Amino acid sequence: RTSQVVNIIVQEMIQTGIYKNISPSFFECVIKAAPLHDLGKIAIEDSILKKIGDFTNDEFEKMKEHSNKGAKIVKQILKNVDDTEFFNVSVNIAQYHHEKWNGLGYPKQLKGEEIPLEARIMALADVFDALVSKRCYKNQYSYDEAFKIIEETLGTHFDPTIGKIFLTCRPKLEALYEHFEEQNTVI
Repeated sequence: RTSQVVNIIVQEMIQTGIYKNISPSFFECVIKAAPLHDLGKIAIEDSILKKIGDFTNDEFEKMKEHSNKGAKIVKQILKNVDDTEFFNVSVNIAQYHHEKWNGLGYPKQLKGEEIPLEARIMALADVFDALVSKRCYKNQYSYDEAFKIIEETLGTHFDPTIGKIFLTCRPKLEALYEHFEEQNTVI
């Protein structure tokens, strides 16, 4: 799902013309690398991943390790890949997709444009997917609630420029998730 969300965001970013100095190959790498963003969760205990309710401080610290662990796993998996751009984008997405624009994210508390562009795109896709999807530990939010949460955190959690572009994608994103729901109900 997140690859398709990233694709929608990227296509809109390209259409704005704001990112015309960024190569099409970079954006293709971002789309292809999106499924790798949470690969580090395979190194986190199921008791934490599937926990219902809030994490203890210790559990949250263990959960946060998935970004660094994910980067290590991606580096290992892609070590023989000749495409250095894809390699770097994939590692950055895995490691930095939980950084926040205001510097209060993890793992390195990067701030603003210190956060790689690919991770800033992935952060929006990841949070949106988490909000509008039912999980074992939470119910899904409505589209109105999800978009409100994202809009209210532009400039603190999310890159405000990419975030504004993300908000214009709402009709396409809703249609995408309605399609996902239709596929899940077909037996």
